Amino acid sequence: MSKFAILCVDDEALILNSVIRQLQDEFEEKYTYEAAESAEEALEVLAELEEEGIKTIVIVSDWLMPGMKGDEFLIEVHKRFPKVVKILLTGQADEAAIERANKYANLHNYIAKPWDKKDLIGAIRSGLEKL
Repeated sequence: MSKFAILCVDDEALILNSVIRQLQDEFEEKYTYEAAESAEEALEVLAELEEEGIKTIVIVSDWLMPGMKGDEFLIEVHKRFPKVVKILLTGQADEAAIERANKYANLHNYIAKPWDKKDLIGAIRSGLEKL
């Protein structure tokens, strides 16, 4: 099991499965892949990974989710884990949310749905280069 994780957060299971499958196809066994269907669940997963000694290095998050929105989630993550590469993958985010994520969460990239696999993988690779 890898000591590094990529966490995907989206309230649609189909999207989560698709993103994780694309990441596994590209990066294979290099990382642990985790999924959460809400920001609240994602925060729990982050804590569990940390307890297990697994460092989360990338988060790919939707914006429009029940409860906490994606920009709020990424801002909270940034407070606890400032070096995590944060990517917003959404078809719903407004400009103000993207600006907040840029300003307060050090957002690495915004990708609109439907996404192109090359764009997602490229964003992750460029984010990993900064670590």
